[in-house]
Order: sequence, then structure tokens, then C-alpha cells
Amino acid sequence: MEKFYYETIKQDTKTGARAGILHTPHGDILTPTYMPVGTQATVKGVMPRDLKEARSQIILANTYHLYMRPGDELVKQAGGLHKFMAWDRPILTDSGGFQVFSLAKLNKIKDEGVYFNSHIDGSLHFITPEKAIEIENNLGADIIMAFDQCSPYGADYAQSKVAMERTLKWLDRSVNAHKNLNQALFPIVQGNMYKDLRRTSLKETLPYAKHGIAIGGLSVGEPKDVMYDIMDDLMEVYPTNVPRYLMGVGSPDCLIEGVRRGIDMFDCVLATRVGRNGTALTSKGKVVVRNGAYKEDFTPLDDECDCYACKNYTKAYLRHMINVGEMMGGMMLSLHNITYLNKLMHDAREAILQDSFTEFANEFYAKTKFSYK
Repeated sequence: MEKFYYETIKQDTKTGARAGILHTPHGDILTPTYMPVGTQATVKGVMPRDLKEARSQIILANTYHLYMRPGDELVKQAGGLHKFMAWDRPILTDSGGFQVFSLAKLNKIKDEGVYFNSHIDGSLHFITPEKAIEIENNLGADIIMAFDQCSPYGADYAQSKVAMERTLKWLDRSVNAHKNLNQALFPIVQGNMYKDLRRTSLKETLPYAKHGIAIGGLSVGEPKDVMYDIMDDLMEVYPTNVPRYLMGVGSPDCLIEGVRRGIDMFDCVLATRVGRNGTALTSKGKVVVRNGAYKEDFTPLDDECDCYACKNYTKAYLRHMINVGEMMGGMMLSLHNITYLNKLMHDAREAILQDSFTEFANEFYAKTKFSYK
């Protein structure tokens, strides 16, 4: 039996939404699914025990940051990420490419790889596709990403084409360097906001999509309707026998629209980032709990949520925690937000199984007042 394989359980008849199961060595993942981001081998402010209670099936860790600190060799010595961070469910690591291009103080991109200076101490590093795969092999996640070049939003056609073609060259090298059968390698589709480049990238990437495929370079500053338009154009070209992963997308409305367009997996830091800053994602929409309106509000964040925060604390208390800088506030809101997004994906899956995803999406917008765009 294959260690990694995907089953489509139900395809919605009115949209591209689908429910499936991704089988991995560390457990099955019911899709569609949201992956909390554990950048430094931990989801900020949320204990693994609580992530499980929040129904998190898989979490993401960041290759660039772990390469920088504590080092991939140390993680390997510890027995890999699962043992190092005491998480016995699936883990996905990104390639680190996005961080190399966005966080490094200086970088010089060449076909052979990327020279860059650390954002921590300025030290010089050189990452090739082969080196990126070596790092990810050492980290030992179940799912790893090929090294790619993400062109920035606003890049012109020529720049975007160079980055897309380089990503394809690096993909071939990444696949040749990858030897660990306990890890599934996902290739990444690039091409910026140019439909012909996206289609070319996807077509050339398909032969490498043995276990899954990722869509990168979206949700990088473009209007949402532009992102949806790109996704609409790619729908008919996606492979059907593997999971599709939309990278860096995690707002509730974008999750709904991604699922509508056949996406199975999502990740984003938004849940914990806005939580630490005092915003809750709820079944009625966003609640900016730090606002004065909640000073004497002794109701839970969300009366439809059963997370620890909603069962035990009021908006007034959580507002107080946030406004006095107590870490408890950010921890509780982060836990709630992750719980909410996991439940949203669980309920979306149930709607797909009942062939009622369109009705589910319409109800979501009516209740939350989120804008489609």
C-alpha cells in the first residue's frame, strides 16, 4: 500500500468543491482542511494538546526559519520534527523560498540557486534546490515542497515568466534530489497574475504531481477577485487524483472561495496573528474584542463555538487580557480562531457530502457579512 494516497469521497455537483481523504504515515487528513502555521516548530501561543482539541489534523512548519534556528541538522539529531516538537500527526514544511525572497536582507537569484544574507545576523547563505530538499529531508515532515521562486505582485510579464521557468527548472532538480520515501514532495505552480504563464506552469508541473500539487504566489497583495479569476482559469486543468494546496490563504471568505474552486488544503498565519492583536473570527463575522464596545460584554466570543475560550471566558475578560498585554488574551483568541477555521472546513466538508455546498456558502456570507471580494 502506498504511504501517501488521496481519495475523492464526494464531488459537489454544482461547484468544484470536493471532499476527500489524504492518507499519510502519521494519519489520515479529511479534506478540505486548514493547516495552522507553526513557523518555528510551534503554533504561536497554542499548545499541541489544544491544537488536537481544536481538531487540527496537520500543521505547517517553515524550512527557512528552522534552517536558521536551531538548524536542520539539530532537528535531525532530535529524531525529526515530529519528535522535536512532540506532534504525532502530519506535518508539512514549505520550501523556504518565499522567506528567502521576502525576509532576507539581501538576495541574489541565479539559476543555480539563491545567495542571501540572514535576516537575523546578516550571515551569507546559499540555497539551491538540492540544499532545500536536504534541509526538508532532515526536518522529516510528511509533506515537503519543491524549491520555487515566487515573483512579487506587480511584477511584469517578463519577470514573472523568468521566475516561473526557473521554478520549473528547480522542480526537476528538487525531485531528483529527493530520496526519502517517507515524505511526499509537492511541486508548486507559479506564474504571477498571468493566466497563460499559470497554465504553462501547471501543465509542466503535472508530471511531478505524484502525491499533490501546490498553488503558490497568490494572496500576495492582489485583489481577491483577481486571485479568484486565476483560480477559476486553473480549475479545469487541475489533476483529480491528488490534493490541491493553496499556499498562504486563510481568511474565512477565501477558504470558502478556495473550496468552491476545488482546493483541498490551505495554510495561513492569519488566525494567530489577528488573535494576538485582539481580533476573533466568529460565525457572525469579525469581532475586534479590544474595542471599547466590549468592555461590559459578558457573552462569549461566539455562541456557536465550543473552544476553551468560548466555554470559559467573556468578551469583557478577553478584552481586558488583550488591553493589559497579558499573553492569555492572545493565546485564547488564537485558539478560538484556529478552532473556528477548523470547524468551518469540517462544516464545508459535511455540506459537500450532502451536495449542498452552494447553500452552505450562501449562509456563511449572510451570517458573517464577509464580502465576496
